[in-house]
Amino acid sequence: MKKNELAVLTILDINNRGYGVARAEDGRVVFVANAVTGETVQAKYIKVTKDYAVARVEKTLTKSACRIPSDCQAFPACGGCVYRHIAYDDELKLKENYVKSAFKKAGVAITVAPCEYGDTEGYRNKIECPLTDGYKAGFYAAKTHRVIAADDCKLEKPQLRAIMTTVTAWLEENDIPLYHEEDGKGLVRHIYLRIGEKSGEVSLVLVLNGKTLPHAQDFVDTVTQKHPAVVSILLSHNEENTNVILGKSATLLYGKDEIEDTLCSLTFRLSHRSFYQVNAHMAEKLYQKALTLAALTPDDTLADLFCGVGTIGLFMLKESGAKSLLGIEIIPEAIENARRNAKLNGIENATFLCGDANREELASADVIVVDPPRKGCEESLLCRIAAIAPKRLVYISCNPDTLARDVAVMAKYGYTTDTVYPFDLFPRTGHVESVVCLTRSDKAT
Repeated sequence: MKKNELAVLTILDINNRGYGVARAEDGRVVFVANAVTGETVQAKYIKVTKDYAVARVEKTLTKSACRIPSDCQAFPACGGCVYRHIAYDDELKLKENYVKSAFKKAGVAITVAPCEYGDTEGYRNKIECPLTDGYKAGFYAAKTHRVIAADDCKLEKPQLRAIMTTVTAWLEENDIPLYHEEDGKGLVRHIYLRIGEKSGEVSLVLVLNGKTLPHAQDFVDTVTQKHPAVVSILLSHNEENTNVILGKSATLLYGKDEIEDTLCSLTFRLSHRSFYQVNAHMAEKLYQKALTLAALTPDDTLADLFCGVGTIGLFMLKESGAKSLLGIEIIPEAIENARRNAKLNGIENATFLCGDANREELASADVIVVDPPRKGCEESLLCRIAAIAPKRLVYISCNPDTLARDVAVMAKYGYTTDTVYPFDLFPRTGHVESVVCLTRSDKAT
């Protein structure tokens, strides 16, 4: 096997990055871009290592029955969707298999429930777009910061793209310089939009490599006259050489600094820095399953770690009538949102602390729910949870690999589960959300 060499390969599977998976004659794994399970392809090796190779399709010899025509001009160059060329039923099966594979690798025997699903288009309530030359908004190509221009995205709410078009047109008309990572010059880095699905309120944030926006009042007037749903316009100041999108400080240009939305019958106020599920409809399904698994009673105390603006914890508290809620989150703005959200919904038995959920001390809780970032929970946190000995640990995860790893760790402390429930909060992408309930064994010490 050599670079630039041609080979005929049979595609055995597809991974969560959208690569077809094949085996070379010597047994090495080959990842083949834009190839689908069941296809036979003539491919060229573009990278060869001692353990694996990466190849590009030169010619498809046998087409797969699960392949469909892509309906997006930006695919596959855009780094968002990876399954737009695959029938959705097959995508769901791939995601179930991804979860199964993660738990198998972690050595955890578990049943994977069928993947819950909803709309495959128009589900994203938030977009963050860098800009390319010609004042085109787009998305980063996979594994790069090369911007792929996209006039629309089938995943996002259509209202957001119309606002994006108005913003980019204004920037071009006023000759506002765009930021370039290569030399750190230019002003506008990203355009950020979030919509409350039930309220219809929109927050617009321009991320700037600077303090001010020229002709700011004209910008506000142009946007709000064309799009009355925009009730919040902010400037986020990010002058650092970083991959982080939002800056640490922001200036309110117009309206209010938060928008409202309703999720699971509760009203939430959201700052632009607060975590909030981008697919609210599927998030409601996920949270309802988490509530069922938690099996809270009026005598139970609940802890919500990595709580964000308090959505899951407040919902579970309100629905169950549990005794109390303690939420912990590291982002100060999110904690302020969570406290206000509790008051907004008439909830008086909830306390929210600003701190690192992986390190913050937790005295006790009958039930704990965690929803950590992709890297999962630190083992020290899992150890402290086991020492507190809650009856149940409900674990929500956007990464099957770290979820399976952490479930394996909790098994050492006497916490087990028999079923994991996947939810497709991100159709057409390689991501899948999951929830499990870990129950303490009577034999645990």
